[in-house]
Amino acid sequence: MGKRRRVESDDDYTEFSQDEIDGNYGSRVKNRKATVSKKMQPVAVSPSIADYSDEHSRSQHVISNADEVCDALLRWYSGVHMTRGMPWRKEYNPNLGREERAQRAYEVLVSEFMLQQTQVVTVIPYYEAWVSRFPTIHVLAAATVDEVNAVWKGLGYYRRASRLLAGSQKTVAKFSGLLPDNARDLEANIPGVGRYTAGAVCSIAYGERVPVLDGNVHRLLCRLLALHAPHKAVTTLNILWAAATTLVQCENHGNGQESDDSMVRNRYPGDINQALIELGSTVCKVNAPSCGQCPLKSHCTAYQSELVPLQQDMEDICTLCEPRSKRGVTAYPMKAERKKPRVELDLVNVIEWRSKSDPENRQFLLVRRPNEGLLAGLYEFPTEANISRTLSDTHLAEIPRTQLSALLQSPIRVPESPDEGQSDGSCSIVKTQPAGDVFHVFSHIRKTYRVQWVIIEGGNEPPETAVPQKPCHGRLKATMWKSLKEISTSNIGKCSSKIWDQVQTLWETAS
Repeated sequence: MGKRRRVESDDDYTEFSQDEIDGNYGSRVKNRKATVSKKMQPVAVSPSIADYSDEHSRSQHVISNADEVCDALLRWYSGVHMTRGMPWRKEYNPNLGREERAQRAYEVLVSEFMLQQTQVVTVIPYYEAWVSRFPTIHVLAAATVDEVNAVWKGLGYYRRASRLLAGSQKTVAKFSGLLPDNARDLEANIPGVGRYTAGAVCSIAYGERVPVLDGNVHRLLCRLLALHAPHKAVTTLNILWAAATTLVQCENHGNGQESDDSMVRNRYPGDINQALIELGSTVCKVNAPSCGQCPLKSHCTAYQSELVPLQQDMEDICTLCEPRSKRGVTAYPMKAERKKPRVELDLVNVIEWRSKSDPENRQFLLVRRPNEGLLAGLYEFPTEANISRTLSDTHLAEIPRTQLSALLQSPIRVPESPDEGQSDGSCSIVKTQPAGDVFHVFSHIRKTYRVQWVIIEGGNEPPETAVPQKPCHGRLKATMWKSLKEISTSNIGKCSSKIWDQVQTLWETAS
């Protein structure tokens, strides 16, 4: 997934950038069966291995009693898995055919993309609208970026939508509309799919025993294993992926060990993975974990270490964990240093064309952003990015003319006097008025938009744009005129909506 902000909300599915914890099936170390060196033999995760000191054995970070942990986890999950009413969460059916499983994979893929950095309660209505508009991967593949962004509008991180579209198109073209049924191929072939998403889709939809490690599972496992180490470190991630692998590879109980609970008895990998995510999201929270209600509290080293002092064999001392700054469960995982967002100033020109013969005919110029990157595929008002804060008002007033020269087929004139008309039918700038600043914070950028309201007049119709209005590709930008009433319903982002609201206050003041 693309790099994004760390999230501290207890209900968010991803605590930090998935890029920071995703490996890939081609480069990671030991991705299948969790293996341990002779010096790192597993011991049961139990009260007997915890210590109030920071010195401990490396074996503390290995799960040996996976069967007990898995059963306790699934027994809890069987009672709560439908509580939050997630429409994408369904009972696993091993009897589904290939096409039916692929449809489930599509539904899970959509939900996983939407849940990145976004709360469940926010995602639910967007998911329902999406599957109503694009019920199958074939329908999605036939859509345009504008149609996709219209449904996604307001959810943020628009690159997710464009990647879903690209992934559906590749799936239809290369795999006859059936998403790959194993995590390795899914990650290797579908844009925007990392190790976590591939594991989630293939375990839930296809029943493949592959692990997941999102922000919630990362936090949960760090506490379960009392692992206080840099979360980006390769060794840290290897330990956590190995623990997740150990759990998801718990095989179902045979006929000799029947359980009254079918979920516990079957141990479907999708159930195990979703249980880990759900437990991390709703119980093992960032700042206020409900340890007393946790089904794994008797197996959690971080929790038990606060209750029972211990003595353990220090023959193989852990050198990965760093000293904690505080006591208790919330000391885990080790906090990551956040990068400060860069600060940028953009000049935004809300350019309006007015008809002299029809004062009600007011058109506004929109420019489409590239299909990749920030606000991918959305429309915005003509923008000069990352300008100097020392530019004079005269220089700022010149920028709209430079932009219009590039965006329109005919040059724009600047009248020498206010009384000079456009007798030849050409357009000219008749007004440039500052509209103040609008602030908007992205995950990695703190933007200030310096807004100008620019009015051009001339001709009976808006001037022809220089770039075709059809969908663009690469860095090509499409340009179009939209009427006053159409702006609010156009595919513009939240920041452009704020800019639009700001400019409209000028009209209210003028009236």
